Amino acid sequence: MNTPETQFQQKLSFAEKAGYSCADAAANFVFMTMILFQTNFYTDVFGLTASAAAAILLWPRLWDAVADPIVGILADRTDTRWGKFRPWVLFTAVPWAIVMVLAYTTPHGWSLGALIAYAAITNTLLMSIYSMNNMPYAALGGVMTGDINERARLNSFRFIAVNAAQFIVGGFTLPLVAKFSAGSDRQHGWQMTMMLWAVLCLVLFVITFATTKERIKPTTAKKSSPKQDFADLLKNSPWKVMFAMTLVHFAILSFRGGALYNYYHHYADRAAMYDFVQKLGLVVPAGASANGLMETLGYLVHGDRADLANSNIADVFNSIINMLGTAVTIIVILLSAPLAKKFGKKTVAIAGFGLSTVNAFAFYLLTPTSTTGMVALTVTGSLVYAPTIPLIWAIFADVADYSEWKTGRRFTGMVFATIGFALKSGLALGSASFLWIMARIFNYDTKLPDAAAAVQGYRACGGIVVGIMFAICTLLLTVYQLNQRTTIQMADELAERRKKFAAQTT
Repeated sequence: MNTPETQFQQKLSFAEKAGYSCADAAANFVFMTMILFQTNFYTDVFGLTASAAAAILLWPRLWDAVADPIVGILADRTDTRWGKFRPWVLFTAVPWAIVMVLAYTTPHGWSLGALIAYAAITNTLLMSIYSMNNMPYAALGGVMTGDINERARLNSFRFIAVNAAQFIVGGFTLPLVAKFSAGSDRQHGWQMTMMLWAVLCLVLFVITFATTKERIKPTTAKKSSPKQDFADLLKNSPWKVMFAMTLVHFAILSFRGGALYNYYHHYADRAAMYDFVQKLGLVVPAGASANGLMETLGYLVHGDRADLANSNIADVFNSIINMLGTAVTIIVILLSAPLAKKFGKKTVAIAGFGLSTVNAFAFYLLTPTSTTGMVALTVTGSLVYAPTIPLIWAIFADVADYSEWKTGRRFTGMVFATIGFALKSGLALGSASFLWIMARIFNYDTKLPDAAAAVQGYRACGGIVVGIMFAICTLLLTVYQLNQRTTIQMADELAERRKKFAAQTT
């Protein structure tokens, strides 16, 4: 049995922090595949109509948002020798791997109605298992340590792994599909690629379970109902602010993704992008051949400057932008923990979102030929935003601490589940808002993506609207009540309560 001293050892080893990060890396093999490729998979490979694919993509995401609070209630009431949250990561690992493959498997010889039903069932199952795995995983980070600086370091590890997974998914999924397609059988290519990713996910989940430990225990044996937990949560002012902030924050991600894709493909000047990419040595003249890794990954431009309309220049330039931003993010995330220790999580987050506001507005000022400016703003945007990524998730753990501090009861799962609801709702609202603004204000027609009004819409949405949304997040963080002094006081008092409770129960 743990003594109070060993039970409250708050420092985490490198192995435990790295091990914890593995499960979120695994989750991003599903999440980023969904964000980047799932729509085209259902329409171009699986064979669904656009309307059927849209419905299949919408329903599971809405269900996923609703499922998170349910999983949160169940996870808070889980009691095993491994803890509350770790068992969920382990016991969902095999179902996750199986359903992940099934969701990207195309049955042969089925009618359209049967295919729609199959896609709806497998995608809903995948999103349900995603909630059952990822929500308890997120809550696990809040009970591994009560040390606020260790939490920041832990989340730094986590989001380095997340961005590494995103880099792999974005750069290697389509080449692997082509490799496994054996000519033109892309259905087989997708199935085999997802099988490879699924096996990797299974291994990563087991590593997380095996290397982590839950240390934060409730300071009371008193039980409560889900209704009481939720009622107490509504009295938690920091939670209210972070719920609203998360809704807007993740709306930014999906909104900006759609806006900037069109910004680079329809606003940026193709000749200017060609000249920029040519300086990097990534152009293959018409009639020439090329081999090597960059050719395999599709990062070479084929064709002459005179034939830009038929070249893949926008795809290559956009890929370079995305890879550069991810690489900078991975590096700069390492600064989040020392910055938070020196200035506090709230201060660093306000600075990061405030500077991101300015950076977004600057995109609107760029001319179509300002490719160097586009690259520079991608770098500066990643520099100022990256430190906020792990700190926001560490703040969520502080919100759970605040509930325990005020009520004497801990319901970490409920806190992270409701934040998860805001996150997924924000992603859905961001995508819908971009299309609504483009259609209502800029007369967007999907058949005429290069129309003058639409092009100005991409520019305005990618710059001004994103900037306004970042400004809203900055304002919400400004009114967030838990500053560095309060967070330290709260952590110290909770640590003392836990020691007393542990001593009474040993």
